[in-house]
Amino acid sequence: MKRKLNEEFIKELSAKKGEPKWMLDFRLQAYQNFCKQSEPNFGPLLNINFDDILYYKKTEEKKDNWKDVDKNTYHTFCKLGVVDAENKYLDGVSNQLESEVVYHKNKTDKDIIFMSSDEALQKHPDIFKKYFNSLVKYDENKYTALNGAVWSGGSFIYIPPNTKLDRPLQSYFRIESASLGQFERTIIIVDDNSELSYIEGCTARVHAKESLHAGVVEIFVGKNAKCRYSTVQNWSTDVYNLVTKRAIVEEGGLMEWIDGNIGSKVTMKYPSCILKGDYSKGYCLSIAYAKKGQYLDAGAKMIHLGKNTKSSIINKTIAACGGISNYRGTTRITSQAINSQASVKCDTILLDNLSKSDTYPKNILENNQSFIEHEASVSKLSEEKLFYLETKGLDENMAKDLLIMGFIDDFKRELPMEYAVELNRLIKENV
Repeated sequence: MKRKLNEEFIKELSAKKGEPKWMLDFRLQAYQNFCKQSEPNFGPLLNINFDDILYYKKTEEKKDNWKDVDKNTYHTFCKLGVVDAENKYLDGVSNQLESEVVYHKNKTDKDIIFMSSDEALQKHPDIFKKYFNSLVKYDENKYTALNGAVWSGGSFIYIPPNTKLDRPLQSYFRIESASLGQFERTIIIVDDNSELSYIEGCTARVHAKESLHAGVVEIFVGKNAKCRYSTVQNWSTDVYNLVTKRAIVEEGGLMEWIDGNIGSKVTMKYPSCILKGDYSKGYCLSIAYAKKGQYLDAGAKMIHLGKNTKSSIINKTIAACGGISNYRGTTRITSQAINSQASVKCDTILLDNLSKSDTYPKNILENNQSFIEHEASVSKLSEEKLFYLETKGLDENMAKDLLIMGFIDDFKRELPMEYAVELNRLIKENV
């Protein structure tokens, strides 16, 4: 397909996918909004040449058996540990290469829906249309509009009432081509009294040209339901990672974001919870590790609407070799959300004098029967601790590695074992 983004391209994309007219109309409306929108007025300066981006690339048809997948694709996902992880501890996987899902397998015998979002639009049009664009609107910012115009791939999950999966579901997103734009759309519905653990992995091949990842995630957590969304993204340092993730939580429900950011050139990502129902809870534990040439602007948002709601944000940032790693977040307890509690804790370690980290919290309390607490700390890697470890026989890199691992220990404990091991490896490579 042509590279140039215009209405002709969008019509061709929608026709290629065999979409209903309402989706084509939506795409065109989102594209018109994208053309009008300005870049975000906060965070890192974005300098993306949209004419250089490849907006859609399909490599092969989706398969449900690795034996039928292209050998190069299979070996790529083997090296990433995805194939081995599927066999050991997952109830289902969805692996996207470039713009489409190339391998998908639902291994559970539970009565759930788990498929690519493109497939869900065709097979479950009513439920898809009900939830699509209902929580993250296309006109919120330039990149939600762009996603709305050219979205492709992503996961669609529906967990019916009173259902608990024994093991997690996982999606893995991989960019191989230079200057590719990846725009997956993920929708997750966890119905009343159900539970889901979902894992997301992201990587890209290193290229001289910049790529763009602008995904949208919408999550709906029912009454007394629980959803945990764990991410470890290790995009190459030529990828702009601009993602909008949001959940709405009904009465007694719980949404947990476990969010790890190691790679990318620029990241702007703020997983959000709208605590709609009384006694609902939101939790976000995140880390961001920026090195030379990286600008990671990440955090979380918690909006309290229901009574007796609780939220917690724990953010760990690390910056080295001149990298920039910031926390940016919003916590708001509205006037009707009485007897609610919110806490925000931000900790930063700077590994040298060239690196930077700032905290940009916005805490809003609109009633006098609730409270918000916020604490933040910024420190340099302790020379005394390094010296002590070196006297015990560790070299400088091993000592730094040990101190950093201790700093993010609470994050690692929340990850599945295989992901915690992978995180250890990624951190060691960056020390």
